[in-house]
Amino acid sequence: MAEKTQLEKIKTFPSFHISVSILCPPDRAYTFASDPANLPKWASGLSGTIQHVNGEWFAESPMGKIRISFAPVNDFGVLDHDVTLDSGKTFYNPMRVVANGDGCEVIFTLYRLPGVSDEAFSQDAATIKKDLEKLKSLLEHKTTRKGV
Repeated sequence: MAEKTQLEKIKTFPSFHISVSILCPPDRAYTFASDPANLPKWASGLSGTIQHVNGEWFAESPMGKIRISFAPVNDFGVLDHDVTLDSGKTFYNPMRVVANGDGCEVIFTLYRLPGVSDEAFSQDAATIKKDLEKLKSLLEHKTTRKGV
């Protein structure tokens, strides 16, 4: 039997794109969402604590202590971030802010990794949607207040 080619070895995971439209300028949404210190305000996977230690961000989560690493600050709305567990296992989370009329769209891509049940995948998607709705609420509230 012939050995698999490099292309045959490549696999992709099923994905689900979760998005929310926000009545807020994209640059303001990006600035707020890209600041790890703001994560406890809208990301329910954190237990309300986040710390900046020696140039890295750490938070408590239902999975234990995690390290969060965002993509470098950029002009393209890229909010990709890695979440690393104490075990060393890292999860890549693609996320974007894109212009949408006078506001923006925030898009999170959820990958279905091997061994994840239908129920767990649906729960993850629902949690992310809820988090994005919280982000929307915070940003739209800030946008409607004078001086913000």
